[in-house]
Amino acid sequence: MNGSAGTIALTVVLIVLIIFVLVILVKSVRIVPQARAGVVERLGKYQRTLNPGLTILIPFVDRLLPLLDLREQVVSFPPQPVITEDNLVVSIDTVVYFQVTDPRAATYEIANYIQAVEQLTTTTLRNVVGGLNLEEALTSRDQINGQLRGVLDEATGRWGIRVGRVELKAIDPPHSIQDSMEKQMRAERDRRAAILTAEGTKQSQILTAEGQRQAAILAAEGDAKAAILRADGEAQAIHKVFDAIHKGNPTQKLLAYQYLQTLPKLAEGSANKLWIIPSEVGEALKGIGTMLGTTTPDSPSDGPEMVTRT
Repeated sequence: MNGSAGTIALTVVLIVLIIFVLVILVKSVRIVPQARAGVVERLGKYQRTLNPGLTILIPFVDRLLPLLDLREQVVSFPPQPVITEDNLVVSIDTVVYFQVTDPRAATYEIANYIQAVEQLTTTTLRNVVGGLNLEEALTSRDQINGQLRGVLDEATGRWGIRVGRVELKAIDPPHSIQDSMEKQMRAERDRRAAILTAEGTKQSQILTAEGQRQAAILAAEGDAKAAILRADGEAQAIHKVFDAIHKGNPTQKLLAYQYLQTLPKLAEGSANKLWIIPSEVGEALKGIGTMLGTTTPDSPSDGPEMVTRT
């Protein structure tokens, strides 16, 4: 009986020792993942910073604080009401990109660095936007981002935090101001559309007038060239006829005959009431009479005769 009790007691002791050893091993051996860092306190005092990898701690003496994420973090803060220089309240959403560069400072220099960054962003944003009017605040996002980043990076440096970027997601003015801005934008667009339409009509009229002027000039030049060519052609025709007549050496009878054939053309047209017959007509008639074997009066006309047609 006593032997059984001793065996049970020995088994219990062995189990306790095994559990104790396991606890010691668990508390002694720690693995820190990549992009993480851990702060070790020995007897409540900072001892060292653990880098990624395997590390050994002294059980019940060393204490490993919660691991810190060394990657760049993105925190979106809720909209903050900000008063502009012209006393308008706008709602601004911000996004902050930051990274823990010193785990020891991030652990001991600030209690909650995320909350601290949020509050510092809010106060800095109010200071920056408070010196701008609404139009400048809406059109100067890059300037506001740069000022916020500079102030935050300088203030959070002693906390072991580096602020990479600060972005403004949205700047929402009051609804009444939005309605006024939309009306102003519509009026501006209508004005620009009217100006463009008037400018287009003006250019169209100018181009049309210019085209008509060029067409008139070209038509006049064409008519002038055509008249010159017709005159040249008629002159050449007359010259050729004249040369042909002289080269043919026509007789007086032929000339008289051609002369008489031309006379009826003088009476063409209903408006011809009066025409003048040259004195050469008598000589032509005399030649024709001689050619036909008849005689004409010996006394030719001393001047042109005037004939009236009724």
